[in-house]
Amino acid sequence: MMHGFNHKFEQQQAPAFFARGPSPFARLVFFSALSLALMATDSRLQYLIVLRQNLVAILHPLQLVANLPSQVYRDINTYFSTHHYLLAENKRLQLKTLEQSILLQGLNTLTLENENLRELLKANKSLTQNSILGEIMYVGRDPFTRKVIVNRGENHQVQIGEAVVDATGVIGQVTRIYPLSSEVTLITDKSLAIPIQIERNGLRAIAFGHGRDNTLDLPYLPTNVDIKQGDKLVTSGIDGIYPAGLAVATVSHIEITPDSPFARIICVPTGGVEHHRQVLLVSIPKPEILPKEVLSDLTSKKTSALPAAPEKVISDPAAPNKVNQPHAQ
Repeated sequence: MMHGFNHKFEQQQAPAFFARGPSPFARLVFFSALSLALMATDSRLQYLIVLRQNLVAILHPLQLVANLPSQVYRDINTYFSTHHYLLAENKRLQLKTLEQSILLQGLNTLTLENENLRELLKANKSLTQNSILGEIMYVGRDPFTRKVIVNRGENHQVQIGEAVVDATGVIGQVTRIYPLSSEVTLITDKSLAIPIQIERNGLRAIAFGHGRDNTLDLPYLPTNVDIKQGDKLVTSGIDGIYPAGLAVATVSHIEITPDSPFARIICVPTGGVEHHRQVLLVSIPKPEILPKEVLSDLTSKKTSALPAAPEKVISDPAAPNKVNQPHAQ
C-alpha cells in the first residue's frame, strides 16, 4: 500500500513556477513580421536615417577598438620591414618619379596650350573640384554587396555622389554618409554604373559592376565594336560626377558568340581596395565663375550683335509723299 502511494505521488507534476507565455514559434513569427514591417516602412518613409546616423556615431569608438588589433599588427609588421626591401622600394619609386616627371613636362606644355586656346576663344574654364584624403576603415559586412567604409563623413564636408579614387584609379562612389564616416560602393558592385571612354579611340560606353567577382562588364556593344584586349578604360566625365581621364579598368576578355548580336566584354579594375588603404574623395565638379571682365566683354558683344531699333517716322498729312523731320524743341 505504501508502495502504491509513493508511485502516485511520483506521477504528479510540480506546478509551474511562472505562467507560460506564447510559444517560441509564435514569438518568432511575431518578431519576424514586426521586423519586416519596420524595414518596409523605413525604406518608404526614411524615418530611421537620423537614428541610424546617431547610432553609427555612438558605435564609432567601438569600431576603432575592434580594428585596433589589426592596426597594431600592421604597424608592427611595417616597423620590422627589412632594410633591403625599403632600399629596393625607394630605388623603384625614384625611377618611377623620374619617368612621371618626364611625362609631366609634356602635360604642362599641353595645359598651357589649352589655357591659351581657351583664352583666345573666351571660353569657360574647365571644371574644378576639391578632394579630401581618407582611409579605408573596414570592408562592408554584407557579402552580397561591394562596399567599404572610410573615415570621412558629413563633418568633413563629404557629400553623397562623390567619386573615390586611389593611387591607381577609380574605386567607387560615396552612396551613404554618416557624421564621422562614409559608405563607398565599389565600381565592381552590380548596382553601380560608370561612364567610360576607350583611351585608344575615344569610344564611349557605360561600365557595370559584375557583382560576383572583381570585374566590370561593357554590355550592349555590338560584335564589331572597335575594342581590343588590353585597351584601357578611363572616365569620360559626361556624367558630371567623375572627373574626366581617371583610370577605371583594362579589357581582359572579349567573347563573341554567333547566337548573340552583342559582345561579352570583361574588364579588370585598375584600382581597388586590395591595393591601397588611402583614398581621395573627389567632390562633384563645379564650373568656375567667369571673371567680371569676361562677363562684361560677352555682354557688350551680345548687345552690339542685336539689330538696331528702327527710328520712328512721322508723316505729314498734308504731304503724304514727304517725310517730315522731327521738330526742334
